[in-house]
Amino acid sequence: MALILNVRDGETLRVEHGSLFEARVTPLAEKLGARLIGTNVTAIPAGKAAYPIHHHFANEEHFYVLAGIGILRYGATTHSVRPGDYIFAPPGGPDVAHQFINTGTEELTVLAISTKILPEVVGYPDAGKTGVRTSLNDERGRFLIEDRNRNTTGYWDGEDGAAVGAVVSSARAEAAKR
Repeated sequence: MALILNVRDGETLRVEHGSLFEARVTPLAEKLGARLIGTNVTAIPAGKAAYPIHHHFANEEHFYVLAGIGILRYGATTHSVRPGDYIFAPPGGPDVAHQFINTGTEELTVLAISTKILPEVVGYPDAGKTGVRTSLNDERGRFLIEDRNRNTTGYWDGEDGAAVGAVVSSARAEAAKR
């Protein structure tokens, strides 16, 4: 396993959606075998955001602005960011939702560091949806639900106890044979 990875040697992934979301993301920690902490360098073109505003219920994220200028949306507030700025986004609700938007003319480049706790629940306040992730490497381990559909089913809905009754009946029948 390698000890050092230069960002220029990392595999860069392109993220894009519509005309306002775009980034080049270069994962680092995972390539060196890290399991508990993830890091990447995210480069955001002018006039774009890398990802929708979101908040994590399980994981904390740290960011260090390497180059460029932009706006950090944080909860209901906005903050200018520039090279040398360090940002911490703790786990929590919409009040700690975060998003980087490149408002400059040069690329906004950010080092992102995060814990990798699973399962993870992520809220997307602008879209009114919530995601659950049980796996980092398998899309089958990701579920999204519109917030308006949350709590539309009660905990006991659909639980008639039929399977429990069958087990009890079977166990009693076996016990009677002895």
